[in-house]
Amino acid sequence: MALSIRHPKDFLSGVIFIALGLGFLYIAQDYRMGTATRMGPGYFPSILAGILTLIGLTTSLRALFRDGEKVEGFAWKPLVIVLVGTVLFGVLVRDAGLIVALLAYIGITATASIYFHWRPTLMMAVGLTVFSVIIFIKALGLPIPMIGAWFGA
Repeated sequence: MALSIRHPKDFLSGVIFIALGLGFLYIAQDYRMGTATRMGPGYFPSILAGILTLIGLTTSLRALFRDGEKVEGFAWKPLVIVLVGTVLFGVLVRDAGLIVALLAYIGITATASIYFHWRPTLMMAVGLTVFSVIIFIKALGLPIPMIGAWFGA
């Protein structure tokens, strides 16, 4: 009995999860595991990578038994926009500060959505930036500049 892939989207999603999980397991093998009561630096990443791999296996196997949609194409433009926004955030956060970096990141990555509108994006960007400053800088005390050296801080 030959098995056929009846739900290509689920199958490809599962393969991506499996590849990521196995890749993370490979990276985590260099770290000490420890025990459940005294976890080493490799314990948590290994457990999460194992769970991700199991989710991928389950998703891929399920695709053999359920009917579903074909893979039509790949959304390259949104992928590139999100990657550019993420890289820009990493570049800006140190020299421009968290506030500028987050506003730029949210503004850029929101344009990747087909539901993009400027007004809700600006409201969300301001809200998330205020929330992030309160949580990460004020509450947790992370050494991230709110306003960076580019703006005289």
